[in-house]
Amino acid sequence: MNRIRYIVLASAAAALGLAFFAARDDEDWRPAAPVYGVKLPVGHEDWPLIAPAQEAVPLDELRVVVGNPVAVRAYRDNVRPFPDGTVLVKRAWKHVPSPDFAPASIPGDATTVQVMVKDSKRYAATGGWGYGRFIDGQPVDEAQHRTCHACHAGRVKGRDYVFTRLAP
Repeated sequence: MNRIRYIVLASAAAALGLAFFAARDDEDWRPAAPVYGVKLPVGHEDWPLIAPAQEAVPLDELRVVVGNPVAVRAYRDNVRPFPDGTVLVKRAWKHVPSPDFAPASIPGDATTVQVMVKDSKRYAATGGWGYGRFIDGQPVDEAQHRTCHACHAGRVKGRDYVFTRLAP
């Protein structure tokens, strides 16, 4: 009898655990970047392209910036400053020569994924933007995150701290 009671209780606990995890949003379980608490957005791999870029040596990367619907609408309608809820994601890869066409470069190993989130109240001290930088899905250290806003403020403050321009 004790064995049956144990099996029933264990099954019930497992079912409750599965229900709990299923009810949670996937993003809740993603690691947050230090300083800003930014997470990799769920589904960002399928977001529309804002612009591609090629970074020269020493980084030597191919990059694409994608945006959520709020970002895409702001770019297309030329809304600045960007509205709260804007999320931009920059994905980067080392570029390597194409084995099929010598003059072309293709993505090699992934390097970083960088995220900007616009929330003018939460990130008031940094122009309304929170930043996250991730390698292999994990946030980089706090020291690297402390450099994000200074770089944006020093170069593109007049463009609402955003480097990327919409590709024509």
